[in-house]
Amino acid sequence: MGKLQSKISLHTATYRADGSMGRPGCSGAVELHSPVHSDAVTCVAAVRPELCVSGGKDKSVAVCNWRSGAVLGRFVSHEHEVTKVTCTHDSSRVFSASRDRTVMMWELRGTSGPRQRFPGHDLVVTGLAVSPDASQLCTGSRDNTIRKWDVETGQCLCRAALSRNLVTHLCWVPGEPYVIQTSEDKTIRMWDSRELQVAHTFPGKRHIQTSCDVSQDGRYCVSSSSGFAGEGCEATLWDLRQTRSRVCEYRGHLQTMASCVFLPRDPALTPCIATSSHDSKVKVWDRDTGACLATTCLEGAGPLSSLAACDGSTLLCASFHSGIHVLQLRHLEELELEEVATL
Repeated sequence: MGKLQSKISLHTATYRADGSMGRPGCSGAVELHSPVHSDAVTCVAAVRPELCVSGGKDKSVAVCNWRSGAVLGRFVSHEHEVTKVTCTHDSSRVFSASRDRTVMMWELRGTSGPRQRFPGHDLVVTGLAVSPDASQLCTGSRDNTIRKWDVETGQCLCRAALSRNLVTHLCWVPGEPYVIQTSEDKTIRMWDSRELQVAHTFPGKRHIQTSCDVSQDGRYCVSSSSGFAGEGCEATLWDLRQTRSRVCEYRGHLQTMASCVFLPRDPALTPCIATSSHDSKVKVWDRDTGACLATTCLEGAGPLSSLAACDGSTLLCASFHSGIHVLQLRHLEELELEEVATL
């Protein structure tokens, strides 16, 4: 599964001196590994510095070493495309959600079947967030509900429903009992996970909120917006402390911004946020000033569906047309974001 191969239909591939294949990049050949999925990649998450988990329209969940391209595990139990994947850092468990309304938990070194199932949603599951201690799971769906589960037993501990709350994404606040949620009703909500009650609703936005992420220190949240022709298409930084106010906006994408993530702190960089969009571009922003520090365009990739930060300089980007792209920030005369491999 990890053998290198070219993607002739998308790129011009060349042989390098070591016999492997690649295509021209900004500063060297881009390694072209065997595709992890046979169809569009819908979601990706970082498990460990060199390990990622992804889901696709091919109904599978794959665990892959993004450096070597080796697929270490593949799980196929969903009946429809996988919509979300998540995990806790350095955990041996990953979670997946699907359009078939199911949520499953997998062991990285276990059997090919799911370790646990979480049934109950009436429509496609579109949000997953696992607690930092990996004991509880929150799920959200287009059925307007948020549910909390016991990871070991699969029991639904509580359920909350809000009218028109079509969930698009969930993320857990580190060290806190709070879960952040974005929705198609253009709202970002903070839930108290203990009783599944809304603890705070942020000021409404003008466009659908597609994704969210929380900084490692739990001080900030970032959300992304849908849009077209540059209208909307922005990310918004929110303060999670006492004021819970809007801090900064990041504008520059031309189509729906599908994903936004905080980069782990790099001593050589100011705090940064990365975004990916349906315009096939990935951008890195200065968190505090809103300045765009670097941009790369993944030509032929189509809409970019999901983004994950492996470390302070490595990003994984899932795409509809050309698999998973590995991007690295390089500190040259100016900060540059370069593609180094495709899975």
